[in-house]
Amino acid sequence: MTTPIQTGGQTALSGQVLFYKNPQPLSAEEHGGLGVKQIPQPFSFLREAHAVPVTVTEFGIAGASYPVIFVGEDRTPVAVMGVRQGQNLYVNEQGMVLEDYYIPAFVRRYPFVFAADEGSDRLLLCVDRAAPMVSNQPEVPFFQNGQPTQFTSDAIEFCKEFERQRRATMEFVKLIRDMDLFEQKSVTFQPRDQQGNNTGPVQKVADYWAISEERLSALDPEKFLELRNNGALGACYAHLVSLLNWSKVVNRAVRTPPVGEA
Repeated sequence: MTTPIQTGGQTALSGQVLFYKNPQPLSAEEHGGLGVKQIPQPFSFLREAHAVPVTVTEFGIAGASYPVIFVGEDRTPVAVMGVRQGQNLYVNEQGMVLEDYYIPAFVRRYPFVFAADEGSDRLLLCVDRAAPMVSNQPEVPFFQNGQPTQFTSDAIEFCKEFERQRRATMEFVKLIRDMDLFEQKSVTFQPRDQQGNNTGPVQKVADYWAISEERLSALDPEKFLELRNNGALGACYAHLVSLLNWSKVVNRAVRTPPVGEA
């Protein structure tokens, strides 16, 4: 999920690469004439992302729309927005997320992102210079008279809050791991014809990590109380309830041809 971000031969930065093609540290010297403009398909960049990271505070609201699962060695929580690589089932032909479906903060912060300066502990605000909404003829500029505009200041605050929530999510995942509550799970579906008859073998959709409801219920009362008191228990249950959405996303995938076959 991370890659060095080149800064014109200077310090290399590390940051998320999902969506970002040419992230650059934002500065009045380099980007004084840039800003953002309205574009016809504002979420077209999301079309090829079938899973998007979410923070622990989003489990409830994201889980009302999508399965929230944990993936990889780091147990990164993601909202599942498709079952095929490169195909998001919730972005329509107009480049908009379908109405009434939640848009994760990871998506809403684009084209901005914080990146870690490997030479220090500081975080630098970057902007994806290749983002379609970033323009040298902006409707909303990044800077005025060499100073950040209110838009840029709001973006900084949004990214700061996202970073706080990202770190809280890492602490949540560590807590769940320390309590040995993760279990591996799989989701499958049975292909059927219009009459409901089986048309082939059961197909696996995904392997992932989930919180074990059985282990959670069997927790030592003291540890259970710890989860409740630090607010983690609600996130656990929100995640478990979100898994009921697997049938919805699989059925949507069944009705949607793969990219290139439409």
